[in-house]
Amino acid sequence: MTFDIAIVGAGIVGLAHALAALRRGLSVVVLEREARPIGASIRNFGFVTVTGQRRGETWRRAKRSAEIWAEIAPLAEIAIEHRGLLMLARRPEAGAVLEAFHATEMGADCTLLSAVAARDRAPHLMPERLCAGLWSPHELRVESRTAVPKLIDWLNSQGVAFQFATAVHAIAGGRIETARGPVFANATIVCPGDDLATLFPDIIAAHGVTRCVLQMLRLESPGWRLPGAVMSDLSLVRYRGYADLAESAPLRARLEADQADALTHGVHLIVVQSEDGSLVVGDSHHYAASPEPFAARAVEQIILREAQDTLGCAPAVRDRWIGTYASADRDMFRASPAPNVHMVMVTSGTGASTAFGIAEETFAALMGPATKEELP
Repeated sequence: MTFDIAIVGAGIVGLAHALAALRRGLSVVVLEREARPIGASIRNFGFVTVTGQRRGETWRRAKRSAEIWAEIAPLAEIAIEHRGLLMLARRPEAGAVLEAFHATEMGADCTLLSAVAARDRAPHLMPERLCAGLWSPHELRVESRTAVPKLIDWLNSQGVAFQFATAVHAIAGGRIETARGPVFANATIVCPGDDLATLFPDIIAAHGVTRCVLQMLRLESPGWRLPGAVMSDLSLVRYRGYADLAESAPLRARLEADQADALTHGVHLIVVQSEDGSLVVGDSHHYAASPEPFAARAVEQIILREAQDTLGCAPAVRDRWIGTYASADRDMFRASPAPNVHMVMVTSGTGASTAFGIAEETFAALMGPATKEELP
């Protein structure tokens, strides 16, 4: 059998392209080297982040991806754990960044909050200091460990073929060479995740891609529910939608004085909540082509300290793990290394947040805009 489209990689970027191909009425096979997804897509927060993404294309892709997540989740029986994002500013400089962000087109649907209104939004949170807040309605959160397998099952039920434990080592024309024999397709889309060496390594190297590893934690339930995801001052100098604003410079200077260790280890706070009440908390950022796989206790303590200062509580650590993603000085790139062979790589840790929007763009470039019949 010759498929219309072969997709290499069953992470969220590959799955998003499988969905986009399915909606175009194409026959699809997904080839994945692991026996099941174990990479970046299941190690993250499951947090589909819109507010704070880089202004322009990335922000627009994130808005579209959140819409598609909301469409697909009930079909695939994926629970949306909570919606929305509460940014908490604990310094006046952070409050100024939120005001500047709110004045942009990205903040148009968000609500700028006083300290009192922010506390009313989340009465259980007791940060040691609070100057202001921002509520975004755009975000949603899924449990990535279960959401990705459920999405695979649903895509399979809709006719997408999957071949797991099938490593691809060469692509020539319509013939895809795998460790289990050839697969044939009219076109191939390679979504390599953070695999920098197997397919087209020269192209990956030319884009300056390395790997980023993150320390992640799951904390016991605090006994109450979050109103949505929670982030803090450190995120305002890391997420480009805020950090690229001129008002972020005074905040960075303040943080360099107050929390230099957090900036050194790339720590910023994201807190999301699971159905059982437990909190997924992170994260840190360290970069290398082959990074150390070991978690540092000192870095964990920085993350926990920021969680304590922002949430006003310190539940016990239940689980620890290392996240990973491909990283470069751009959010994503596409390349065409051979006729009818395309590579799509997200290089900013935003795969869960932007992949569905990226995939629609990929097929619009290959096939033209989708017709009404092809849209959900």
